[in-house]
Amino acid sequence: MQRSENRILTTHAGSLPRPRALQEMHGRKFRGEPVDEAALAEAVEAAARDSIARQVAAGVDIGNNGEQGRENFFTYLQHRMTGFGGESERPIMRDMTAYPGYVEKLARMSRDEGAVSALRAPKALSEVRYIDRAPIEQECAELKRLLAERDDGFVEAFVSAPSPGIIASAMLNEHYPSFEAYVDALSVALRNEYEAIVDAGFLLQIDAPDLALERHTSFADKPLGDFLGFVEMVVAAINRALANIPREKVRLHVCWGNYEGPHDRDVALDDIYPEIARANAGALMLSMANPRHAHEYHCFETHKLPEDTLLIAGVIDTTTNYVEHPLTVADRIKQVARAVGDPHRVLAGTDCGFETSAGVAFVAPDIVWAKLAALAEGARIASKDLFG
Repeated sequence: MQRSENRILTTHAGSLPRPRALQEMHGRKFRGEPVDEAALAEAVEAAARDSIARQVAAGVDIGNNGEQGRENFFTYLQHRMTGFGGESERPIMRDMTAYPGYVEKLARMSRDEGAVSALRAPKALSEVRYIDRAPIEQECAELKRLLAERDDGFVEAFVSAPSPGIIASAMLNEHYPSFEAYVDALSVALRNEYEAIVDAGFLLQIDAPDLALERHTSFADKPLGDFLGFVEMVVAAINRALANIPREKVRLHVCWGNYEGPHDRDVALDDIYPEIARANAGALMLSMANPRHAHEYHCFETHKLPEDTLLIAGVIDTTTNYVEHPLTVADRIKQVARAVGDPHRVLAGTDCGFETSAGVAFVAPDIVWAKLAALAEGARIASKDLFG
């Protein structure tokens, strides 16, 4: 995994805008409707090629395929695993329901019925098993081929996969005798996905919003200690799935939910950090740009990063159409670098993805690319101050 040796490297959290036609195909497949698989594959390849080009043009150093081939950052696994069906009834984030005016606003907002809803994910109805590695191997092979088409490109590339905890929390269990047994089965299955990504030569990014988000979702009415027990259990399951993977090949993305809402019930990073720091990951990717968590860099003034761990700081908010000023981005990066104590161990990223579910995005596509360009420019400015 590349460090910021001479300048602050830039990256993002994975999902990027999808073309409208591709969104619609993903939506139909998610709902179990017939889809022309050849046409879907062709659309995915074209969208991934365009996404890579736009990332490079914006100045992203460590990029990916924009998750163009996936309907959602975790439900896509229903097509690669057995055992899923029906529809989950996932709890809604408590900070949303606590404000009647906000609920009313959401009800008035127009909704794209063709979009993929993470709140209506399938659930586990029978044994969850990974069918075969062909889909993830094909996805990685396509990314490798698209990158090889270019004379320019990324410093390195990553491919993401979800944590067992977010799947278990959002794709509810109706088969296993306990939640822990379900998480354990998912960790065994996900090992295939994780290892295939690293075997293909890419960094593995594990998307684990559950390690923060579930505090105000599944654990909203329970003591903090119960939630921290959940975090400990999921991190242990992640580490079992990573048994054959070097930690320097893994980055762990933790966030509090990629939505524009109150977030005033979010758990503090100080509370969860001791547990998430136990993950066998060479980098932690954390939200530090949005108004609720912009102060969280202070955590690293008291909780020091392990010597062999990098921090990918979210310095771009993925839920607002404001384009951050490069000087604001640079200030955020420098604050984080001072807290960590070593700019070589800091990378600049985004709080989360920009389209974590196909057709569901807060930021307009053209503004996404402007935000990533601001990220790169801010990193250049910060690098002059941090590295000379």
